[in-house]
Amino acid sequence: MKTRLTEALGITFPVIQAPMAFAAGSALASAVSGAGGLDMIGGAYGDAGWIERQFGAAAGARVGCGLITWKLAEQPHLLDRVLTHDPAAVLLASGNPKPFASAIRDAGVPLICQVQTLRDARQALDCGAEIIVAQGADAGGHGEARGTFALIPEIADEIARQDSKALLCAAGGIADGRGLAAALMLGADGAVIGTRFWASREALVHPRILDRALEATGEETIRTRVADVVRGFDWPGRYNGRVLRNPFIQKWHGSEDALKLEAGAEAAKWAAAQEAGDPYFATAFAGEGIGLISSAAPAGDILANLMLDAQRCLAEAD
Repeated sequence: MKTRLTEALGITFPVIQAPMAFAAGSALASAVSGAGGLDMIGGAYGDAGWIERQFGAAAGARVGCGLITWKLAEQPHLLDRVLTHDPAAVLLASGNPKPFASAIRDAGVPLICQVQTLRDARQALDCGAEIIVAQGADAGGHGEARGTFALIPEIADEIARQDSKALLCAAGGIADGRGLAAALMLGADGAVIGTRFWASREALVHPRILDRALEATGEETIRTRVADVVRGFDWPGRYNGRVLRNPFIQKWHGSEDALKLEAGAEAAKWAAAQEAGDPYFATAFAGEGIGLISSAAPAGDILANLMLDAQRCLAEAD
């Protein structure tokens, strides 16, 4: 399937695997890239050792790297370390990309900016982003409030209005070929997909947490700040994360100030549950698309089946 995205990135299919913090490591990178998509190693919260290990383990695979922009601003030297690996692209999410855009462009690396609003899209275009990712609120992980399938055409229209050559990817709730086909018909050049690859054999997800997620529906997800509070991550107020509901999330959602007062003890309990894969207390960052997923297949098979479904949908639309 050829689109402007496949031509720009030299990939077979117009799919970028989302750089999911702590879940998107070298095994997933190699699998997705080997199957014809573009994988992004999750730079997480700027753990230099983690980034080095994942790039080293993925040696030979053409992969990119995703970074949390507001966290990168606290340790900007990490960008230079990422760029030494000659990544296929760098994705900046959640924050102002301007301070880092020129260094990425000067290195000859495509700049991808993930945005949640039209204002953010305009800022990314001003920075010279080659690819804009319109992320809707149904996505897993951190984002804002806009719905995916209204945000895509609005940003597509803005790119056209500015007569920009920037490419557009859709993100949020795209877990099968139907979602990808719909995104392409709304003006996107491809999609950034997270939750479907999070539920793959190569993702770094505890088996117990994954098994629980595969039983869930989209209604069992919620946007909340609980996981950030318990981990001590000071995310900007405009962002929150979509996770699976469980007793721990339910207990503290809406009571985040109270959780801060008990954060020390609760953090220790949460960390132990995360290590053990206890689905009643550990946090699974997953989007509403989890309700469309019933099994954890190899990432290569996931991508192949997704593309077959998308092609079928587009052919039927013709």
